[in-house]
Amino acid sequence: MTQKPIEQNFQEKVIRLIRNIPSGMVATYGQIAKCAGNPRGARQVSYILHALSGKEKLPWHRVINSKGGISLKPRHGYELQKQLLEDEGIVFDDDDRVDLKRFGWLNQGRLDK
Repeated sequence: MTQKPIEQNFQEKVIRLIRNIPSGMVATYGQIAKCAGNPRGARQVSYILHALSGKEKLPWHRVINSKGGISLKPRHGYELQKQLLEDEGIVFDDDDRVDLKRFGWLNQGRLDK
């Protein structure tokens, strides 16, 4: 029996994790990477989201940066992501940040693999 390449396993784990982020919760790129087996793979998570969100129908908007902010730039997806999160009940503070202790999926032990 042959093993799958590590990269493929990582990608599959990332996709599964992102699919499991419940409505009204968020996770960071780094948290997803760490749970998928590559603590330094936050950028890879970003690439996977960019490449496969449409094809895999991922809830891409639920993945944010480690500061609780949206990484997309204004007029390049920022407004859409914020609106999608707000529609799910996620609240932003005055600095446009999400309270990860309140809305963070992995911070509250909600890791459903």
